[in-house]
Amino acid sequence: MPNHIHGIIEIKNANIVPPVGIENFQPLPAVTENRFQKVIPRSVGSIVSGFKIGVTKWFRSAGANDYLPQQKIWQRNYYDHIIRNSAEYNRISNYIITNPFNWKEDRFY
Repeated sequence: MPNHIHGIIEIKNANIVPPVGIENFQPLPAVTENRFQKVIPRSVGSIVSGFKIGVTKWFRSAGANDYLPQQKIWQRNYYDHIIRNSAEYNRISNYIITNPFNWKEDRFY
């Protein structure tokens, strides 16, 4: 969809978590540290954060700053849901696959 993204993150073994960082896509250090919001390494939040950072850097390096100079690219938060069985996985993955066909029906089209 042009105005949002869907995805499924699959963690096969919670005891063996692969590194989630992307080379050269680390955030700049904050001027002031927010002691109430700490990202837990290798968590869903850190994966989503790394994805947003990587896409934002790619977007800006591809000349997008000409159109959106220093504007925010992403909303502040995200929605997550734990998929607990195969039926739910099939329903959600089907929704993700077919969702772009509904773009003309979207209120932001």
